[in-house]
Amino acid sequence: MSNVFRELLKKVGSGNHTGENLTREEAAAATKMILLGEATPVQIGAFLIAHRIKRPTGEELAGMLDAYDELGPKLKPIASPRSIMVLGIPYDGRTRTAPISPITALLLATAGQPVLMHGGDRLPTKYGLPLVEVWQGLGVDWTGLPLEKTQQVFEQTGIGFVYTPQHFPLTQSIWEYRDQLGKRPPFATMELIWCPYAGDAHIVAGYVHPPTEAMFQEALARRGVTNFTTIKGLEGSCDLPRDRTAIIGLLKPATTHEIERLHLVPREYGFTTKNVPLDTTEELVVQMQGVLQAIPSELMQTALWNGGFYLWRSGICSDMRSGIAQAEELLTSGAVAAKLQEISSLVQSQASMVNRCTDVPWRVSTF
Repeated sequence: MSNVFRELLKKVGSGNHTGENLTREEAAAATKMILLGEATPVQIGAFLIAHRIKRPTGEELAGMLDAYDELGPKLKPIASPRSIMVLGIPYDGRTRTAPISPITALLLATAGQPVLMHGGDRLPTKYGLPLVEVWQGLGVDWTGLPLEKTQQVFEQTGIGFVYTPQHFPLTQSIWEYRDQLGKRPPFATMELIWCPYAGDAHIVAGYVHPPTEAMFQEALARRGVTNFTTIKGLEGSCDLPRDRTAIIGLLKPATTHEIERLHLVPREYGFTTKNVPLDTTEELVVQMQGVLQAIPSELMQTALWNGGFYLWRSGICSDMRSGIAQAEELLTSGAVAAKLQEISSLVQSQASMVNRCTDVPWRVSTF
């Protein structure tokens, strides 16, 4: 048993009257002890549920991010005139609405805006469709690449995917606790603003509940992050909704870390107010392949709505309408489909190199 961890547990688990928030340093220490298994299973389970009931603070999230920075992977900076856009999306996936972020990432990379994504397999508590499965359906299997191979794909194509089971295995134990507890711990909030990139980044974080945005704001301010966007998106993702006004937070270009509010109404841009439901993964992949072929569909409308926003937000287009027009042009011209083929071929090539290296038996020379 860790006596140090026990004291941190007592702070967050003592109830409304005597409980205390952790300092940034304490939150970082607690996170490291959980990831490294220095606390006992009983201590870790108690901490995670107590911290969820208490609710995390922005300062605590900043400390958790500090620990992830120390123990976790980071892709190296790549040559780019633009900040890398990091899309923070819930790790437990989607169950109700069709995700569009892989198409968004392809659109952005085709237009010259590098994108970094991260996540794992089907995970608790929702066990929804994860991004890695969508990519696999599109012919891009990120799961077999070590980090250095992912780095090469990122440098050459403008898209990278940090696959946590391969690149950050220390996090695997947390998922076992999440499954047994049946609730998302504060780590689930922190993951949305985690940035596994060592260079200049633009963090885009989705959320569901408004207080979460305030936590993001404080945590990122404490860490000196001055380039981020918040999205009240579909199922807490970065995907803009079509059935309601998209509520977006833009960091003001100053040192105050104040949020400038942006409301985007789909019908004002000619889009119907309807989200695309998620059916099977196979059906979603077929729909996405149709989008890449510029076949008119509801998912095509979702792709244009999101692509237009992100092309504008990245500075490639001057406004939403020109962003939507450019997204349509990139899709109809076949440029986005070509980008997907480029990534697929390169990932397969890198994975084959890894497999060849692991299949070569060791030979002992005798003299």
